[in-house]
Amino acid sequence: MGPVQTPLAYIAQRWTPSPRTLRRAALAAVVMSVLIIVTGGAVRLTGSGLGCDTWPKCTDDSLIVTPEQGYRGAIEFGNRMLTYVLSAAVGWAIVATRSTKPWRRGLTRLGWAQFWIVMSNAVIGGITVWMGLNPWTVAGHFLAANSLLTVAVITWHRTGEGDAAPRPRVPRPVRKLSWAITVVSALLIVLGTTVTGAGKHAGDSSDVPRMPWDWTNAAHVHAIAAWVVCALALAMWLVLRVVDAPDDTRARARDLLIVLAAQGCVGYVQYFTGVPELLVGAHMLGSSLMWIAVLRLALSLRERPLVGPDIPAQADPELATTA
Repeated sequence: MGPVQTPLAYIAQRWTPSPRTLRRAALAAVVMSVLIIVTGGAVRLTGSGLGCDTWPKCTDDSLIVTPEQGYRGAIEFGNRMLTYVLSAAVGWAIVATRSTKPWRRGLTRLGWAQFWIVMSNAVIGGITVWMGLNPWTVAGHFLAANSLLTVAVITWHRTGEGDAAPRPRVPRPVRKLSWAITVVSALLIVLGTTVTGAGKHAGDSSDVPRMPWDWTNAAHVHAIAAWVVCALALAMWLVLRVVDAPDDTRARARDLLIVLAAQGCVGYVQYFTGVPELLVGAHMLGSSLMWIAVLRLALSLRERPLVGPDIPAQADPELATTA
C-alpha cells in the first residue's frame, strides 16, 4: 500500500491558515481557558461542586443531570459540558498550528501540550468529586487550569513571531526583574488557593473540610505577596522608561499595573465585606487577567524574527507507511 496520512497531515496538506486565522485559533484557546476557570469558580461559589455526585457520570444511574439534582446539578453538569467547548477550541488551535506553512514543530507541540493538560485536568476534576471536594484537590484543579492558561498564552504569542533563536530587547537586569515578577505572581496565585481552601466557600451546600489554618491569616500573607508584585511591576514600568524599551513592552507593563490596581481593589473590598460570592468570582477573573498580563510582559522582552518565505518547510513527521 502507499503512504497513509494521519488526519492532521491530511488537513495540513490541503489547507493553510492565514496568520490572522492562526492567531484567532490560539486566542480562542486563551479565552476558553479563562472561561473554564471563571465558570469553575461559579460552580464552587454556588455550592454546586457536588451537584453531580460522581464522575464521569453525573449520578450512579445517569450520564447527564437529572431533575432531582436541581439547579446545582445543572450548574455542575454545564461546567462539565463546557470542557468539550474548551477541547474544541484547543483542537482548532492544534489543527491551525499543524497546518501552517512552513510547518512549525514547536508551535504544534504547544498545541498538543494544551490538549494533554485539558485531559489531565479532567481526571483531576473527577478525583476532586470522588474525594468530596477536598480543598487540596480543588486547589490542584485550579492550578492545573492556570497551567493550561499559561501554555495557551504562550502559544498565542508564538503565533505572531518566528522560530529563530530569541533576541533580547532589553538589558539582562530588566529581564531578571521580569522573571522575579513572574515567579512572585505564580506564588501569589498559589497563596490565593490557601485563602480559598480555608475560607467559607467550600463548593458544596454541606460541610466540607477546610485547609487547617485561619483564612484571614492566609489572606494577609496573600496580600503581602500582592504588594510585592505591585512594587515589582511599578519598578518594571519605571525601568522600561529609563532604558527606552520598545513601545509595546512599555504598554504591557502599563497593562499589568492597571490589572493589579483593579484586582487589589476587588480583593480588599471582598475581604472587608465578608467575601461575597460575586466579588470572589470577579477576583478569580482578575487573577486570570493578571497572569495573562504577567506572561505577555515577560514574552515581550525578547523577539523572534518571522521566518522568510524562502525558507523551506520542515519535513512532515506524520506520514506513515504500512506494508
